Amino acid sequence: MSELRLMCVLAHPDDESLGTGGTLAKYAEDGVATYLVTATRGERGRFFDHAESPGPEIVGRTREAELRAAAKELGIRDVSLLDYQDGSVDRADASEAIDTISAHLQRVRPHVVISFSPDGAYGHPDHIAISQLTTAAIVAAAGVHRVSKLYQIAWSEKKWSAYQAAFRNLSTTVDGTVRKPSPWPDWMLTTVLDTSTVWPVVWRAINCHKTQMSIYKKLESLSPDDHRSLWGTQEFYRVFSLVNGGRKRETDLFEGLR
Repeated sequence: MSELRLMCVLAHPDDESLGTGGTLAKYAEDGVATYLVTATRGERGRFFDHAESPGPEIVGRTREAELRAAAKELGIRDVSLLDYQDGSVDRADASEAIDTISAHLQRVRPHVVISFSPDGAYGHPDHIAISQLTTAAIVAAAGVHRVSKLYQIAWSEKKWSAYQAAFRNLSTTVDGTVRKPSPWPDWMLTTVLDTSTVWPVVWRAINCHKTQMSIYKKLESLSPDDHRSLWGTQEFYRVFSLVNGGRKRETDLFEGLR
């Protein structure tokens, strides 16, 4: 194949850096064409250390600019936004959303797609919704373009511990129920990438999300070794593959395609 293509379909600005930054930077450096589809502009997120939000329009516009700056650092070829409301992706018209994501799949024709896992990492409804919508869109697009491999972000207990120590106690409350992270057992990780050489790129991309840095303050004091432990590997669950299989753990998302 003359060019391999990778697409991430995620929920918010900064998901691409914190969730898949190492993967995107690694493959862009290797010459793979990388693409990003983001469901929202994160307009309900925090805005620096301001006690009050300046409003969704300003926050969304600012966070979109941060997203595009981070994408440039990561070497992403193209960024598309779906324009859904932050916090309401699960209330979007499912048929319309699936058709829209399917259209992006048919346009880009990626070999590999990455999205969130069914638990949304820590129960975030937007993460869960984009995972479901992306999976359905791959099915819907198959008549025009067959995605060869679908992966979902999966964090082991060791990786989650590192994230929690570096950020905060990640959880979300939905319908009165607190949802906390559920680490993946090591044996369920089908794919572990070595991204140790690109962790400085990931850190630069994270720093583009300046409105969110009040959450990430602990990161600024981490040593290079600590950063390497956070961004030096990326873990995934292979949902399906048309080109390979078996229990042997992969070290390349494009195994079977090269």
